[in-house]
Amino acid sequence: MTTIILLGLTWLAFLGFSFKRLMTYLHIFQQDDYDPKRFLLWVLQTMSFDRKLSLALVCCWLLSTLTEPMIGLGLAALLIASFAWMEKDPRKTAKKPLILTARARRILFTAWGIAGTVTAALIFINVLPIWILAVQALPLFLVIANIALIPVEKHIQKGYWNEAHTRLLTISPLVIGITGSFGKTSVKHMLGHILKTHTRTYYTQGSVNSPMGISRAIREEMPPDCRFFVSEMGAYRRGSIAHLCNLTPPKHGIITALGEAHFERFKTLETVAKAKFELAEAVMKADGKMVIPESLLDLPYAAEFIQKHRASFLICGAGKEVDVQISTSEQTANGTGVTVIWQKKSYKLEAPLWGNHQTQNIVLSFAMSVNLGLSPEQVIIALKSTPQTKHRLEVKPQQDGSIYIDDAYNSNPTGFANALDTLTLLCPKGGRRILVTPGMAELGKKHDEKHTALGIKSASQVDIALVVKPERIPTFVSALAPVLGKNLLQFPNFTQARKWLETNVKDGDIVLIENDLPDLYEKKRKN
Repeated sequence: MTTIILLGLTWLAFLGFSFKRLMTYLHIFQQDDYDPKRFLLWVLQTMSFDRKLSLALVCCWLLSTLTEPMIGLGLAALLIASFAWMEKDPRKTAKKPLILTARARRILFTAWGIAGTVTAALIFINVLPIWILAVQALPLFLVIANIALIPVEKHIQKGYWNEAHTRLLTISPLVIGITGSFGKTSVKHMLGHILKTHTRTYYTQGSVNSPMGISRAIREEMPPDCRFFVSEMGAYRRGSIAHLCNLTPPKHGIITALGEAHFERFKTLETVAKAKFELAEAVMKADGKMVIPESLLDLPYAAEFIQKHRASFLICGAGKEVDVQISTSEQTANGTGVTVIWQKKSYKLEAPLWGNHQTQNIVLSFAMSVNLGLSPEQVIIALKSTPQTKHRLEVKPQQDGSIYIDDAYNSNPTGFANALDTLTLLCPKGGRRILVTPGMAELGKKHDEKHTALGIKSASQVDIALVVKPERIPTFVSALAPVLGKNLLQFPNFTQARKWLETNVKDGDIVLIENDLPDLYEKKRKN
């Protein structure tokens, strides 16, 4: 009877522990878009297996073989309960908190049910190693739950998709799709701002660019009298953009850039081009216009597609064969200024935004706006009041006299280089240029090459560098070390780097926060 009670208490303790530990793993799983392969790879690469509790249970097992078995079992129950109490809640303590969406809750409770059922079925075997295996199997239970729920998720998502699609067709706004390797969120906000100053316009907030995110935005936020809908479209594989175009059929579109962002997923620029040009294919079917930068012509697939449909493209750049020609561009303390030639007339565009990449963003937004019927003069006025996009080269003067440049949302080679130039441009006389970065992610085979190049550039444009997780970017650190010497500081996480900033930054300093890794890149299980 005593054994049965102890087994029951151990099982109850495990239920409490497994629920909290599953939330910890779910936090990472969610950040990796519920991709089982990438999640399990993260577990393996970071060695994020349970150590402390498992080792404690091994000791209980050995104790039970040397003494009374019930002593080991009772101690195991107590230990499991203690670890459950100590487990941190990622909804409250994580850098990017776990969001228990309806889908996340379904995965969590299904995995918890699997863990509870499996251990209940094996409980009367009364062998302590079973509990060790159950603790180690929790990431696998999460993956199994996700796979088991695929039919349910497809059914639910299809319902949301249909509801959003029907509402969009009912409201019938003119849809402008925006995609690209980088710059799409900035262009979306810029174009949305321009259009909103003249007519009823809706655009998804932040970086919402997935089918479910866009579906929810249409269902819950789109105004019934919306005339223009600017939709950001993200892609993690071939077919992603085509699926989004089915949800929100675009009349016109913008491809901001094709580059190394998400190279880990796409492997080659040719694959990136084919994925992003799914937007162009949808626009061609709607007899609309595509606005693109001239740089896309450097890629064979893009160049061939554009040549075949040349009349449907507005090309922006400094060349002679473009439709919107950039004649001059400058960065000042007040923002970005661009002079363009459109239909044989010259126009000066100015926006309180920084970074060389904003030149292209401004011109792409201008081109689409005039294509939609706004006059160049209307666009010029609207651009002057363009708000900064949060965490994307956002310049923030501080009360202590320092300046922070917040470019923390993500990073790519072009954006990183532009951010360094802005750091130098805005640095007050006598101030120190301070860089805080964990480097870039998802560059695949380009990882070392791009970090070496940016390390060399950084060495010439910063006075102090705070490198977070330096083991991820050894070539970047190697390029900085000979130049910066003791001014190259290395930290295990952003928390420690921020503590240094709080203590050492002073009036006149300018700090660039370049990228902020999500928890799946910066953290690993310690328990």
